[in-house]
Amino acid sequence: MKRQRLKLPVLVIYALIFYGIWSLFELFIKGAVSAAIENELIAQFIKSGIIKNLVWTLPAVFLIRFFQDESYLRLKEMFTNKVNLSKFVPLFLAFTAYVLLAALLTRGNISAGIGGDELIILLFVGITEETVFRGWLLNATITENRKWLPILVNAFMFLLIHFPSWIASGEFSDISVIPNALCVLALSVIFSLSFIKSKSIWLPIALHTYWDLLVFLFM
Repeated sequence: MKRQRLKLPVLVIYALIFYGIWSLFELFIKGAVSAAIENELIAQFIKSGIIKNLVWTLPAVFLIRFFQDESYLRLKEMFTNKVNLSKFVPLFLAFTAYVLLAALLTRGNISAGIGGDELIILLFVGITEETVFRGWLLNATITENRKWLPILVNAFMFLLIHFPSWIASGEFSDISVIPNALCVLALSVIFSLSFIKSKSIWLPIALHTYWDLLVFLFM
């Protein structure tokens, strides 16, 4: 009961610290790391593999474990529950069809290509972002009787974490940010529903990684 009362203040404090640190990283530190390290692959590994795991994954795993008795799924459950992937094949196919169609409409072709730095991002993006947003933030707020409000709040928070990188890249002031924002919101809802339906963190991680792979390859 004591930890249940602690959960809301911890969630608020966590969000403030997390968004503050990551905004500083995206706006100021990320560029400095790239400038200081000539090897692009090493620089990307430091940014995506080391720094992002320290800021995202490790604190989230600690909090999931600390509040697991007050959450939808316990830490061990979300990582060990078996998932029947065959049930979700249509979702992977839908992702594929959507990205290929978008590439065809915007670029006129569906030629594929991916860089080494993007491969490093793919190694970590799913597990870091899904551990925070589905494994921790959503898991700590949903119940069997209350799902949609936490899902929608989670989607807004997932969108918000993209703002610093969009600002740093100049994308935030471009009209293309609107469809991108809508896409991020929709993906967040899909990842959240997949987490709830499968009772496993691995399905949203797989979906998230596959989506980014498609975008890197074709968009």
